[in-house]
Amino acid sequence: MNSVPEATSLRRAPVQRRSAERLTRILDACADLLDEVGYDDLSTRAVAQRAGVPIGSVYRFFGNKRAMADALAQRNLERYAERVTRRLREAGGTGGWRAVVDTVLDEYLVMKRTAPGFSLVDFGNQIPVGARHGVPNHRVADRLTDLLCPYIGREPDEALRRTFLVAVEAADSLLQLAFRLDPSGDDRIVEETRELLRAYLARALD
Repeated sequence: MNSVPEATSLRRAPVQRRSAERLTRILDACADLLDEVGYDDLSTRAVAQRAGVPIGSVYRFFGNKRAMADALAQRNLERYAERVTRRLREAGGTGGWRAVVDTVLDEYLVMKRTAPGFSLVDFGNQIPVGARHGVPNHRVADRLTDLLCPYIGREPDEALRRTFLVAVEAADSLLQLAFRLDPSGDDRIVEETRELLRAYLARALD
């Protein structure tokens, strides 16, 4: 899967296939190193060495490691949306909106547990990692609203976007707690999160 981040995170968007493949290697290396050394010790030089590309290739796309981490976060969001969409299409609209919400949560948990670098960067609302005040999850909430509306039979109006933003912010905070308590995600907190989402979203979706 060679998802290319939105051009807004890149100094220069790849045009040729070889350039896109090089960008993929750079982001893969960034993800692996985040798991190994963390964000503070991440460097563009180390990423270039791990990716097997000249340091100039990294700077062709990114001005610094923060831009690189944000591009990884955007790629994570694209891959997450692809996973959720595939699951929903396979389900064929069965189970109602609660099944849709379960899919959204379950696919996030899979990526949190398995995707390189995701445990630190996920969708980038706290870049640099560990920032005291993260950026609100508008990017994630808007993407989910647009993706899920066809499956829940709603139009993506302002009220629904606000509802999804609140749901995403609440889930984000609770899942951070779950993974602080247990590196694999505390099952009890995860289930509390699932129940909270269902109860809150019922007001808008029932």
